[in-house]
Amino acid sequence: MRSPVLLMCCLGVFMIATSFSLKICAFNIKSFGEAKANNKNVMVILIKIISRCDLTLIQEVRDCKGEAIPALMMMLNRFDKSHMYAHLESKRLGKKTYKEQYVYIYRKDMLQVQEQFYYPDLSEKNETEVFSRPALIIRIHSPTTFVKNFAIIGHHTSPKHAMKEMEELFGVFQVVKKKWKIENVMLLGDLNADCGYVTIKGLKNLRLRNDPKFHWLITDEQDTTVRDTTHCAYDRIIVHGKELISGIVPESAQPFDFRKEFSLTQQEALDVSDHYPVEVDLKPSHHYFLRNEL
Repeated sequence: MRSPVLLMCCLGVFMIATSFSLKICAFNIKSFGEAKANNKNVMVILIKIISRCDLTLIQEVRDCKGEAIPALMMMLNRFDKSHMYAHLESKRLGKKTYKEQYVYIYRKDMLQVQEQFYYPDLSEKNETEVFSRPALIIRIHSPTTFVKNFAIIGHHTSPKHAMKEMEELFGVFQVVKKKWKIENVMLLGDLNADCGYVTIKGLKNLRLRNDPKFHWLITDEQDTTVRDTTHCAYDRIIVHGKELISGIVPESAQPFDFRKEFSLTQQEALDVSDHYPVEVDLKPSHHYFLRNEL
């Protein structure tokens, strides 16, 4: 029988190790712009959600004046003074009148964004391009985690072309792999990868799906939607690379049910978004953990 002291030590080590893990999130904040930025209740919940994460990909930023993200960043840095938050935002993307932005918000005291690019390249005018808006790809260096260097492909598919865009993401992965000579790649975002936007047969035939080197961390059975009337895994996290896969904290990939966590009514949650964020934790580096433990 293990002694209480030993059990407490084991628990303490686990809690310390967890504190040094890196949480990566993706959140489709439905139509985030001036109206939500001026809604104090919505902003308080958003700050609580984003401050849980070391890096968050925000999607569906629709802010013509360019004031919503600065307001969000100011509130975030005031709320959590234990970290320094920075952000990287895309241009307003979209082929027609509908435009939105991607925004990566990250703790710059925890990780470094070393490089970024769009795919397809914004300088290439191609009206037949599959993507309604290009993916925004970043290269990360994370000194505190088991896997130190990896790439993130952030994307929000068009609902009407979700299958085609997800299939094309395999090609985006190949471009990233060749450009940066890297195997550790994470794809994440609202891929509209469930319910009426895809078919079971179509999902099975995706190269991202039938290639065993890709691991879908958010499964088809999980629900990333807020409404009681829906149960869909629209938002996904997909990883490639042995080092990155082995660096995932088991069972950490989940939708974050902020409605339940913050005791909100369905309408109060919908005022924030009709999506839940999805998240995953990366294991801390043994060397970093031991150095800080001592």
